[in-house]
Amino acid sequence: MSAETKAAPTKTPRPQEPGKARATIGAIVLVLLVIGGGYFSNADWSKFPDVFTEGWRYFYLMLKGIVQNPFSEPYSEYWTQAFNGMLESISMAWIGTMIGAAISIPMGFLAARNVSHPVVVQVTRVFLNIIRTLPELVFAIILLLPIFGFGPNAGALALGIGAVGTLGKLTAEALEGIDPGPVEAARAAGAPGSAILRWTYWSQVLPEVLAFWLYRFEINIRASAILGVIGAGGIGSVLSQAFRYREWDFIGILLLVIIVVTVIVDSISGAVRHRIIAGTAIKDKDIDTQPVGL
Repeated sequence: MSAETKAAPTKTPRPQEPGKARATIGAIVLVLLVIGGGYFSNADWSKFPDVFTEGWRYFYLMLKGIVQNPFSEPYSEYWTQAFNGMLESISMAWIGTMIGAAISIPMGFLAARNVSHPVVVQVTRVFLNIIRTLPELVFAIILLLPIFGFGPNAGALALGIGAVGTLGKLTAEALEGIDPGPVEAARAAGAPGSAILRWTYWSQVLPEVLAFWLYRFEINIRASAILGVIGAGGIGSVLSQAFRYREWDFIGILLLVIIVVTVIVDSISGAVRHRIIAGTAIKDKDIDTQPVGL
C-alpha cells in the first residue's frame, strides 16, 4: 500500500455551537420590561375579561349599522357622510404628500454628504431630525390652526410639513448611494453643476424617491384620520362627532369605509411602487428572452 492510502483522512473540526445565553437573557429582559410596563401603567387588569363581553356588544352595535339598507334613512346619510369624509381625507393626504415631496427635494440634496458641504449637511440633518420627532398633531395645533383655523387646509399643511423630515432623510440616503461613475463623467465633460445634479444625481434616484412618496401617501391617509379628531377635517372629524354622541351604527359604517378604502389605496400604491422599482428589470428580462433576429 502506498503512503497516501495509509494516511488517515483529515477531518474538519465541527464548529462550536454558538451560545444561547445572550439571546435568553435578552428575551427575559424584554418580557420583564413588558410586564413592568403593564404594571406601572395603572391599568385595571381586573376588568380585562370585560373585553370579551363589552367588546362584542359594541361590535354588534356597529355591525347593525353596516347591515342596514344603505338607501334608507338615516343610513343613506351616514354612508354619504362617510364617503365624503374619506374623500376629504384622501385629498388632504395627497396635497400633504405633494407639499412634503416638493420641500424634501432640496432638503435631500442639502443633507446628502456627497453633494453638500459637511457643515450644511449637519445643519440640514438636525433640522430634518427635529421635524421627524414632532408628530403632525403638534404642527396642526401649534403652527397651523391659529393661522388657518379648523379645517382640511390646516390638516393638509400639517401632513406636508410632517412628511418633510422623513422624505428628506430618505432622499439624502438615496443620493448618497448612487453610482459615482456618471457624476465623474459629467464633470470631466465640463457639465455645469445644475446639469450634474439633474442628469446624474436626480435621474438615478428618481424611481426610488417616487416609491418613497407613494409610501408616505399611504401613511398620510392614516394620519389624516387622526388629525380630524382635533378638527382638521377629513373622516376623522366625522368619526370624532360620532363617538361624542355614541352613534355606534354610524361608527361602524365609518370604520368600514376607512378600512376598505385604505386597503384599496395600499394595494394600488404597492403595485405602482413595485412597478416603478422593478420596471427596468422586467423590461431587461423581456428583452433578453426575445429570440435573436426578431
